Amino acid sequence: MLNSEFRERETITNLILYYLFKEIIITPIFYTYFRGKIYGIENVPRKNPLIIVSNHASYFDPPILGGGVGRPVAFMAKQELFDIPFLRKGIQLYGAYPVKRSLGDRGAIRAALNALKEGWIAGIFLEGTRTIDGRIHKPKLGAAMIAAKAQLPLLPVCLWGTHEILPKGARIPISVPVTLRIGTIIDPPTSTKRPELEAVTQKCAIAINEMHDLGR
Repeated sequence: MLNSEFRERETITNLILYYLFKEIIITPIFYTYFRGKIYGIENVPRKNPLIIVSNHASYFDPPILGGGVGRPVAFMAKQELFDIPFLRKGIQLYGAYPVKRSLGDRGAIRAALNALKEGWIAGIFLEGTRTIDGRIHKPKLGAAMIAAKAQLPLLPVCLWGTHEILPKGARIPISVPVTLRIGTIIDPPTSTKRPELEAVTQKCAIAINEMHDLGR
């Protein structure tokens, strides 16, 4: 049964903003400039909260992933971005939630849980930072911890090709093929004990890397 703390469906405001952003900006760029492909969209539940876990190789990953899964996704953003007046309101409207580095993992977990309660899907990059090749090498336990505390499922998603969009020295994004693959639901850990968190985290990492190995 759905935890009463979490909304069964996104709010109307979230949905309207999401589809405007997707149809006007993300979809045209994804399918033309990046010649995008999406596999597994049928694996995304049409309602109920969940946690999306993904690899991360580019600043372009959040909008591509959020636009590709068909539901509004909120991602963590560093607190400093919210201190920029013209940027703060825009990223808040599209679900970004601030995380203070000084608070560490506890602050990030609390922020993600709050976003879920407000009707967003929580998007978590499993390694916590960008990797050079787009694969998962050292997954963090944060996503599994959030899933355990909320007792919500995880959905592994893989972005392929985004690590080549903005290579070192490039001033403008390069038009490279990008593929988004959506895996199948993974149940949350039954507790916050480390062995269970590690087991579920590893399961997510394996699923993402296996999808990455499929390539284009």
